[in-house]
Amino acid sequence: MPTTPSPAGPAPHTDPQLAAGWTHWFGDHTAALIEIPLRIGLIIVVLAVVRWVAGRAITRIVRHVLEPSSGEGEPRTPRRHGRGLAVLHRDRSRARQRREQRARTIGTVLGSSVTIMLSLVGVAMVLDQVGIALGPLLASAGVVGLAIGFGAQSLVADYLSGLLIMIEDQYGVGDSVDLGEAVGEVEHVGLRLTHVRDLNGGLWHIRNGEILRVRNDSQDWARAVLDIPVSHAADLDTVQRVLEETGQELRQDAEFTDLLLEDPSVWGVQSLDADGIVVRLAVKTVPQQQWGVTRELRRRVKGALDEAGIDIPFPQHTVWLRTEDSARVPSN
Repeated sequence: MPTTPSPAGPAPHTDPQLAAGWTHWFGDHTAALIEIPLRIGLIIVVLAVVRWVAGRAITRIVRHVLEPSSGEGEPRTPRRHGRGLAVLHRDRSRARQRREQRARTIGTVLGSSVTIMLSLVGVAMVLDQVGIALGPLLASAGVVGLAIGFGAQSLVADYLSGLLIMIEDQYGVGDSVDLGEAVGEVEHVGLRLTHVRDLNGGLWHIRNGEILRVRNDSQDWARAVLDIPVSHAADLDTVQRVLEETGQELRQDAEFTDLLLEDPSVWGVQSLDADGIVVRLAVKTVPQQQWGVTRELRRRVKGALDEAGIDIPFPQHTVWLRTEDSARVPSN
């Protein structure tokens, strides 16, 4: 008897050649389908490990910068090449602020640089694994980078200069510096700009790339120099003795003994002027205290010279008076 067709329709017909083709394709590409993801995963893992190791190294660098002392709560001993440490002994909060700013900036820059570099390397290696040609991409990136470099070369110079200032610790927050027209106290040091507050209260914004030379009055030590004019009639031996005694009295004063790093010394005759003789007195001080020491020395020297009867000269001028009689030419 005839068979009734199934409601589900006729049985599917499988082409043996098509099945063989798919089997052959999977057989040829099985290695690629497995190896490429494994290679990409291995690249990611290796780059992650490298970034972790670099992060640990950067953390140690930052921790070394932030380490404030060799003992508990005591500032570390100033070194010959330690920048700005001596002046910060008397202000722990400023020292901490300076170290934190340097450490934070250096850590951020190093971390970002490592991350960007590893990311670019990882993207290039992954694209190479999936079969994308890197030549045209690198050529395009080189052209774009060259254009950006020409357009932003001053900006790049600012950032590089700022990074070197941070690493070398040329100056920091709280230092008294001379940057040319800007002379005053540093309030902020960034990668692109340095902020300096001058004596009149003005805030200078200086691009780091434009800083060609720096005079830092807060590194290691300073010197108070005082030039004292005396009259030509003064006995120089007596003047030297009075100045030495005045310097010793200042050194023994409890208010100034911690500010002086050595005994004041008389360097001798600095110049012979028409109005008098200039004798120089100098003493090495802790940084940023030379101006106060100079003012105190000037006050004490004035009193000591007055007690010793040594006159401070005043400008002397010779005036010639010409009368009408002397100017009249006799006639023949």
